[in-house]
This record gives sequence, C-alpha cells and structure tokens, in this order.
Amino acid sequence: MSLPAAHSARVVARVPEQIRETIQMAADLTGAPLNQFLVQTAYREARQILERESLIRLSETQAKQVFDLLENPTSPNARLKRAAELVKSSGCA
Repeated sequence: MSLPAAHSARVVARVPEQIRETIQMAADLTGAPLNQFLVQTAYREARQILERESLIRLSETQAKQVFDLLENPTSPNARLKRAAELVKSSGCA
C-alpha cells in the first residue's frame, strides 16, 4: 500500500516500551521500517473503521420494509403538506 507523499505531517506518539517492542517485531517480520509500518497499519485500520461506520446495515425484514416504502410510498399527511408549503413560500425550494 503506498500513500501519497505530496504533503506530509508529523505524528508523534508516546507508548510504553513493551508496546514499542511488539510493534517493532511486527514491523521487522513484514520487512518495513517501524515508521512505515505504523503509518500503513494505522491508515488501513482508519479506512476500515470509516467504511464500517459509513455503511447502513439492515436485516432482511428491514430491507424489505425500505423497498416496500420506496415502491409504494404513503400519501403525504397534513404536516408534510404544510412543511412543503412553508418551504415553497420561503423561497428555499
């Protein structure tokens, strides 16, 4: 995994020696310098977290409800009609 090098910033972290040694051993096993290993590992984990948190997961029942509502929308109620009128009259639409 190569990261863009156009702009770089420094990230500093203080960790207990035992943690640094563990990370160093893992970096050595991959053949990467410690700094590169840290950046690549943190970047990979950050992307996984962002992907996981940006997905909406639905059960099969929930997905069927969503598709049913999309295919068979309910008629607008009085509150929705009034909100639409307010938006239209305010010039925001």
